[in-house]
Amino acid sequence: MIDDDVAAEQEADSDARNAGERRTLQKVLGINLGQCAAGVAVGVWAMSTALIGAALDNLADAAVYAMSLYAIGRPPQAKVRAARLSGWLLIGLSMLLLLEVLRRFFGGEPPIGAAMMIMAGVNAVLNIICLRLLRRHGTEEVHFKASAIFTSNDSLVNLGTVLSGALVMWLGSNMPDLVLGVVVALIAARGGKEILEAAAGEEPV
Repeated sequence: MIDDDVAAEQEADSDARNAGERRTLQKVLGINLGQCAAGVAVGVWAMSTALIGAALDNLADAAVYAMSLYAIGRPPQAKVRAARLSGWLLIGLSMLLLLEVLRRFFGGEPPIGAAMMIMAGVNAVLNIICLRLLRRHGTEEVHFKASAIFTSNDSLVNLGTVLSGALVMWLGSNMPDLVLGVVVALIAARGGKEILEAAAGEEPV
């Protein structure tokens, strides 16, 4: 009887934890989808590779959160698969961003620096909110690690976008924006590599 009560209590705790993780991931998923839509719109209008890259990063984040939602309450193998798919997604998006940088390198006007800085500032605030929501759980499971890595990468991207916007305004050139596009792509690829390594470390023997 005691064992049954303990098992029931553990199951209830697990259900409550899963429900909490699910609510958190739903919130950060919604935030990142909004950031992606706004980033693409402002990036195209402002002719900024960096903002488009940040929007792609937010899209990748949203995909990671969606896959993490799928992994909640499932066996470890499912969580590893979700993390691995997230890693390859991020690496793939980094390659697409590099192609966009090359396309704009051979033609394009300087982006609107002020728009880059404002959008990056808004994204920075939203990313801090997402990171605090994710870290509130304190979980070490691989699908949540992947989510935290993506969100931390976003903070670096936004800081770089603010600096790039200032340089664009100062120099009147699109080169800072293109350079940052390359840096964002490299950061994304590194994040994907970290996620794949984390997934490999959690692979069941």
